[in-house]
Amino acid sequence: MRRLTITDVAREAGVSTTTVSRYLNGHFEKMGEETKERVAKTIKRLNYAPSASAQKLRQNESHLVGVLVGEISNPFSSLLSKGIYDVLQGAGYDILLMNADNSTATEARALQRFVAQQVDGVIAQPSAIHFSQFQTLTDANIPLVLVDREVPDQPATVGRVTSANQDACYYLGPTLVERGYQNIITVSAHFAEASGQIPRIAGFQKASRTFGFNYSNIETKGHDKDWLRATLSHQLARLTGRTVIISLMGPVLFDLLAVFKELGLKFPKDVGLVSFDDWEWSRYVSDDGIFLLRQDMELMGNMAATALLKQLQTKTLTSPTTLLPVTTIDRPSL
Repeated sequence: MRRLTITDVAREAGVSTTTVSRYLNGHFEKMGEETKERVAKTIKRLNYAPSASAQKLRQNESHLVGVLVGEISNPFSSLLSKGIYDVLQGAGYDILLMNADNSTATEARALQRFVAQQVDGVIAQPSAIHFSQFQTLTDANIPLVLVDREVPDQPATVGRVTSANQDACYYLGPTLVERGYQNIITVSAHFAEASGQIPRIAGFQKASRTFGFNYSNIETKGHDKDWLRATLSHQLARLTGRTVIISLMGPVLFDLLAVFKELGLKFPKDVGLVSFDDWEWSRYVSDDGIFLLRQDMELMGNMAATALLKQLQTKTLTSPTTLLPVTTIDRPSL
């Protein structure tokens, strides 16, 4: 039979898993007598006992932190991991690095591995878009910080470090107006359920409503460069006025540059070009580089590791949300 979990107890008692966790750890300060009695009776009726590994995890420290990245081949992961490592290594922690490969199933197995390895805490770039994927960690009282990608139903008490993706895209609007653009085409590649591109698209949609742009998004997942070339060519042919094309992630920019060459498009003469990117390599693409909306991935890793360390030091599962700014790097491609 399936082993009972803290979630089962919470469901039967009609309370949150946090409440059950507090009861099991003897934290009754904010718990009413009626709630306390109901949880106690439910535990007794179900004959529930916390797993030995979870109990040991609450009592001991392994000085091992699990780090889960969405796609290890993405340069983002290297920069993020370095930022995390620089903080945790100096604090005496080793890192168990796992790759979800943008798969929710692979991600779930990695999270189970973290619990089995009795890590002290976890930093994860989520692939799943629902927080239930990470409930195993909170059930086991493992501190957690989610980084970069947003999970809409994430509890407010769970730590998160991300960039101001939506705001950065929205506030690009006045610059586009000033430079005479009427049309925005974004190009995305959603490889995971949770994606930093989702709030970016929302930001451009909002900017288009506010400033009157004609807006569309091209989603490239599952398609090759020939399809992208045909789709982009078709969209440009039906538009009037100046158009800016915006890559919503670094790898997409490579495909766009190849398509531009095949179509004979020059930027900014024929179209404007902007990329949401993680590093400044694009300044070497042309004489003066590409207009960037840039995230500081190492800083994001630093902040996530610092937030997790604070949880470990204070023995708490609660951490705030940190929103990092996106830097605009103005280049002549716009």
